[in-house]
Amino acid sequence: MRSSAGSSAVRDATRGTVALVVAPRHHHYFDFADYLRVEDDSDIKHEFADGQVWAMSGGSPEHARIIANVAMLLNMALGSRRCAVFSSELRIRVRSANRATYPDASVICDRVELDPEDPRGHTALNPTLLVEVLSPSTAAYDQGEKLDYCKQIPSLQEVMLVHHDARLVVVWRRTGGSWISFELTEVVELRSIDCKLPVADIYRDQLA
Repeated sequence: MRSSAGSSAVRDATRGTVALVVAPRHHHYFDFADYLRVEDDSDIKHEFADGQVWAMSGGSPEHARIIANVAMLLNMALGSRRCAVFSSELRIRVRSANRATYPDASVICDRVELDPEDPRGHTALNPTLLVEVLSPSTAAYDQGEKLDYCKQIPSLQEVMLVHHDARLVVVWRRTGGSWISFELTEVVELRSIDCKLPVADIYRDQLA
């Protein structure tokens, strides 16, 4: 979406609302450098989607709890392996699709490959695993368009989608030149990092 005054629309990816950000030099298209300037000047995070910039809002307490549970379980399961769990503060770029996103969690092994086009060094290129906790407003996007472009990341081996409305986790796994999905209700097996996560622990609510 564009405004007649040369502004570019910034969509709220979780609430469906739209805010306007004036594009640098009245451009009608954000390149990655423009997007980084928006991020540097903003108090909120944005996703970058092939020239568009989408504002991100906070999630529900349930959403936040599930993310924290997954991160804790991953850290415990990884043990001393040379892999690290990152929160949604780490930006992941998909260069082939001209996208940048903040997954709910990610795992990177061996070393973090930083994007040379990000002078602040806040963008990684080589996740092994991405985790998204689905919400009612973003489930279709996370399981559709976003999943499709994330699969283009060369290093990525698995994507873990945690449903919000049922104790169900879907794992997409790269197998040769294709991707296969698995619906899991008891134990989540993540072969790319040799970890198993009990589904009950993912959804555990100690305040219930």
